[in-house]
Amino acid sequence: MNRPGSARRHAALACVRALTTAGILVAGYYLLPFDSAVTVGPVLVFTGCIAGLVLLLAWQIHTIRLSPWPGLRAVEALAVSVPFVVLLFAVVYWLVDLGASGSFNEAMSRTDALYFSMTVFSTVGFGDIAPRSNTARLLTTGQMTVNILLIGVAARLMVSAVQEARRQRGRPAAAGTGSAPPAP
Repeated sequence: MNRPGSARRHAALACVRALTTAGILVAGYYLLPFDSAVTVGPVLVFTGCIAGLVLLLAWQIHTIRLSPWPGLRAVEALAVSVPFVVLLFAVVYWLVDLGASGSFNEAMSRTDALYFSMTVFSTVGFGDIAPRSNTARLLTTGQMTVNILLIGVAARLMVSAVQEARRQRGRPAAAGTGSAPPAP
């Protein structure tokens, strides 16, 4: 039998985990020595990070299917995936700017690279920072493509995983994330 407050406790823990993970990602972005000599080109870093993102999403979809709280787990997965994508591209933009000044219309700090990545992700595109080199333009185009895939395909896969997990547990697919898991 489920104890009262269990749904709230699980929701609070999911929020804490998502915020902690996002905080660790941001802290890593600012603290890791990305400005040291880079021996691997930004395109290889980008490719490796995209492969890491695919693995992260596959793992998250798997954990959604196994979770007693699949809706809550899906929200938590998105709350980790979005900062990961934004920070991934910020690192690559930072490395491109370090390796080839003039790749953007202005020299970028880490914060500028993060800001540019977020404006591309959100499709705001203020125009104050713009890619100038072919490499920077290709990476920006790559981010736009990943954004579309993340929002469309990954979100759909997560919704499907939530629906499948709820069906397997005998709960209606439209049930809210706060519903209690079935009794053992």
